Amino acid sequence: MSLISRTRSAPALLAVAFLAAGCSSIGRTADPAKYESLSCSELNSALGSSARDISQTAITRGKVANTSVPRWLLGGSRVKTAVANRETARIDRLKQQQDAIVAVRARKCAS
Repeated sequence: MSLISRTRSAPALLAVAFLAAGCSSIGRTADPAKYESLSCSELNSALGSSARDISQTAITRGKVANTSVPRWLLGGSRVKTAVANRETARIDRLKQQQDAIVAVRARKCAS
């Protein structure tokens, strides 16, 4: 009997885990003014860090998108889609941040 109660709570626990993991990336926007005070080497470092974050997020999004969700897991495909969409939104925010860094770098660090 306890096995049945544990299996019914598994989808809820999975959904809560995905939603809790997503809350850390909500609400951040690119602020070009914070990059104005950085030196060229710091801007290069920030650009590399941004590129690494974009790549890592894209890898995570790909893993989520390719996850096979069993049919018996009610709402599993919706959670999978929501997590993939959240990762896509995070990539868009990171690209905005990267564009802000590139603009400041182009203005301040003429080759």
